Amino acid sequence: MSIPPGTYRVELTARARKQLTKMDRFDARILATWIKNNLDGCTDLRSLGKGLTATHTGEWRYRVGSYRILALIHDSVVTIEVFSIGRRDKVCTD
Repeated sequence: MSIPPGTYRVELTARARKQLTKMDRFDARILATWIKNNLDGCTDLRSLGKGLTATHTGEWRYRVGSYRILALIHDSVVTIEVFSIGRRDKVCTD
């Protein structure tokens, strides 16, 4: 299956995968489904999220219920790298 040009492919870091496996299965499934349906294959990722500022310029956040997904968008290779997933009050950008 080939990816149409201009669409983004999602890559989860090892840290993001570990965070998903430590969540309860229901929440992890909701987040994984949201990522698959909204980010994977999307052509305009910036319309779905909000850019971070200050020392985290270039990073994007996506709110899914009481959770936040943090990601880097790599336009040159048309990928979005999800590097952190967690509750909005506890998710860490480091």
